[in-house]
Amino acid sequence: MAGIADVSLDNLRTALSGQSETVADATVEKRILRTLLGALVGAALALSGTAMQAVTRNPIADPGILGVTGGAALAVVTGIAFFGLSSQLGYIAFATIGASLAAIFVYSISSLGRTGPTPIKLALAGAASSAAFVSLSTAILLPRTDLMRNFEFWRVGGVGGATWHGLAIGAPVILIGVVMLFTLVRGMNALALGDELAVGLGEHVGRTRLGIAAGAVILAAAATALAGPIGFVGLVVPHLCRMISGPDHRWLLPFAAVSGANLLVLADIIGRVIAQPQEIEVGIVTAIIGAPFFIWIVRRQKVRGL
Repeated sequence: MAGIADVSLDNLRTALSGQSETVADATVEKRILRTLLGALVGAALALSGTAMQAVTRNPIADPGILGVTGGAALAVVTGIAFFGLSSQLGYIAFATIGASLAAIFVYSISSLGRTGPTPIKLALAGAASSAAFVSLSTAILLPRTDLMRNFEFWRVGGVGGATWHGLAIGAPVILIGVVMLFTLVRGMNALALGDELAVGLGEHVGRTRLGIAAGAVILAAAATALAGPIGFVGLVVPHLCRMISGPDHRWLLPFAAVSGANLLVLADIIGRVIAQPQEIEVGIVTAIIGAPFFIWIVRRQKVRGL
């Protein structure tokens, strides 16, 4: 049980049994909550990234890079500042709307021109949109010092604010997105072969692509509402898992979910251990891990030629 305070196995056993209410027990409960939230959010982001890469056939698609998490965060901040949003379900609803609008906007911008939405154009449109969303969020929060203090750490992505209520609200929404993607796993494999072959295999390409995109947006939005905009998990995990499990989404999706959960929990532990007695938010740790990986992918000859 890594962290600032030392917790023994006896403390862990006592806290899980509910027999006492000591500081150590409260620490154990807090860390269990962080671990569960980190695993849930990590799995959701990894699945969302895998689905986005499948539906766009874009090796650098990711909820953060495409501006989806930024749009979700902006929508939540707007709801809190102007509509008095305070419930976890409200956060998720606004995040889903913001993520959907951001995805549509980025895809529309990158589709301009003769070449259509190439991987580089999608990444550039997403990066520019993300910067705009962050600037707008800051502009909304800056005059409101009370909101600024409360959401400063949330905006960089973190699991320190985990609660049982938040998990109870967010987990079913994430489950809906998971079920949608696993139901459409055959369609993901078909789309990977190209639209013409997918039609030949009996897939309704437009409907399948819309369903996969909707599942990916729901997962990214719910994860953002619960833990803030955490980047690069949806980029790094699918690529690493694809090297091991292969391109078949029947194996890739569950492998990515487990790997994403482990990655985010590990990133949270690293952030707590290396900066004691303070902590580094998990969103910063994943950015440090993911940024070099993103540069490596972009520099590959296969992507440069698209």
